[in-house]
Amino acid sequence: MEQQTSYELLKKIDSPDDLRRLSVEALPEVCDELRDMIIDELSHNPGHLGSNLGVIELTVAIHYIFNTPYDRIVWDVGHQAYSHKILTGRRERFGTNRKLNGLCPFPSPAESEYDTFTCGHASNSISVALGMAVAAAKKKEENRHVVAVIGDGSMSGGLAFEGLNNVSSIPNNLLIILNDNNMAIDRSVGGMKQYLLNLHTSEGYNRFRKMLARKLYKWGILNDARSKSLLRFNNSLKSMLMQQQNIFEGLNIRYFGPVDGHDVGSLVRVLKEIKDMKGPKLLHVHTRKGKGYKPAEEAATVWHAPGPFDKETGERIVKDSEGLPPLFQDVFGNTLLELARQNDSIVGVTPAMPTGCSMNILMKEMPDRAFDVGIAEGHAVTFSGGMAKEGLLPFCNIYSSFMQRAYDNIIHDVAIQRLNVVLCLDRAGLVGEDGPTHHGVFDLACLRPVPNLTVASPYDEHELRRLMFTAQLPDKGPFVIRYPRGRGVRVDWKCPLEAVEVGKGRKMKDGTDLAVVTLGPVGNVAEKAIARAEKATSCSVAHYDLRFLKPLDEDMLHEIGKTFARILTIEDGVLKGGMGSAVLEFMSDHGYTPEVKRLGIPDCFVQHGAVQELHAICGIDETNIYRTIIQLLDK
Repeated sequence: MEQQTSYELLKKIDSPDDLRRLSVEALPEVCDELRDMIIDELSHNPGHLGSNLGVIELTVAIHYIFNTPYDRIVWDVGHQAYSHKILTGRRERFGTNRKLNGLCPFPSPAESEYDTFTCGHASNSISVALGMAVAAAKKKEENRHVVAVIGDGSMSGGLAFEGLNNVSSIPNNLLIILNDNNMAIDRSVGGMKQYLLNLHTSEGYNRFRKMLARKLYKWGILNDARSKSLLRFNNSLKSMLMQQQNIFEGLNIRYFGPVDGHDVGSLVRVLKEIKDMKGPKLLHVHTRKGKGYKPAEEAATVWHAPGPFDKETGERIVKDSEGLPPLFQDVFGNTLLELARQNDSIVGVTPAMPTGCSMNILMKEMPDRAFDVGIAEGHAVTFSGGMAKEGLLPFCNIYSSFMQRAYDNIIHDVAIQRLNVVLCLDRAGLVGEDGPTHHGVFDLACLRPVPNLTVASPYDEHELRRLMFTAQLPDKGPFVIRYPRGRGVRVDWKCPLEAVEVGKGRKMKDGTDLAVVTLGPVGNVAEKAIARAEKATSCSVAHYDLRFLKPLDEDMLHEIGKTFARILTIEDGVLKGGMGSAVLEFMSDHGYTPEVKRLGIPDCFVQHGAVQELHAICGIDETNIYRTIIQLLDK
């Protein structure tokens, strides 16, 4: 593919108004230029490639037909909105995408009026768009159109079905566009995936239906009051004739499609035809993830977010990992397989992230003992609870940020019954370029108050293996292990599997002048800062790895409270209600009065950027920890 440098059409498009001035015949060239620009930029500034290449024609058609931003477009899984950003006045800034102080990785109303709603997680678009459609009706904005664009696996989420159910029962003119690419990040799974693959309808039938409806209205036979009953009868008749039940029309939602999502001309025609139809409707669009770039088409999972690559050869530029510590996720995946070989009760559960969390390692060797449940975190937890109730031992791996969607399930379906479910929260803490919708910073604060839970965070890879081994021992109850994205610190990560005492931390280093209390891998950063501080002063600093947030190591905290007048707590989680708060509460409850300084995530949504940059902003990098230690020692 030759590098595109001119972008003759794109450089004239500063808003969708400019796009709409073009002829329909010019739109394929716009799509080609968008595809070239996205491939070119992402080859050296990594982002979500496959999903964005697949939705280009659909994005162009939507903005060509609808009067955005007055008409509301609600994106689901916003990692497919790059072409949307380029067409809505952010072309010149697209090179800053996902960088600190640059374009947001997902649609954000704070960034642009064209971004109607925050969408970092999946399955919320239908509910949001229905709310907007109802608001438009209440405000008598009868000419405002509202469109929900859902897909990339999001239709497997429970919230999508809750929204669909409500769409069928509230008067509205919502248009739902189902971007069906048979993918989430890994391939979509479940009955909905198979249903969408098989769904079809007759274009001739829809033309006849539209013509007949117009005549019936003209003759006075049909009116709005009778249309719902007729629609139900019509849908039943259609299902009988086609020998197929359409789930959407079963909900009284008009169904159109499927249509080719890469034929921009056809998309424009269809959207124009159905744009002003009354009542809820769904357009089913078939797209291909990675469309237009052969390597991405052939390996969609790998090219979902491939990192930097040579766009000419399609070769991914992977940094040499020889001699480097492994990714935490790979330690999890390999250790899970090791444990599963020893314990026949162990099963794995993941909501659409088998590759991302490395559960694909277990899936490859023991496919009957690993379950990808689709984008359905609440179901993943409750499903795990059901298996645990009958004697299995699920390791349920959910990204920390996405675990928030399963909070009630953890309490109601696992914790109350003290079921043996191991909840492994990957991507805990600040995750970097994906930004505030993906930072896993709330888990410690929200899980700490829940009875019956054990909540732990490993200092390094050895500790992760030991905690996983401990969690699968008999009658440990619900056991939470949270660990970050990225690499650990140990090249020799494969230590013997042995148990640790639940609720017991570790004294990493003796000291007399200041106690530093850490939880999780941030302790390694603190360790370096302590060494720098002691080298720069004549003071002595003790270091404690709390290891367990729940239950707390009370013996260790009593020792700290009796010995030290100054305490520094450090965590990669929110300060409000987190580990530092737990230490403060303990000291107060037991009559200790040390000065306690807490470092962690402040009371704000942290922006996107490199993890190291965000750690520095929040004061939990080595330099800021060192400065804080020096300040405390100088008092």
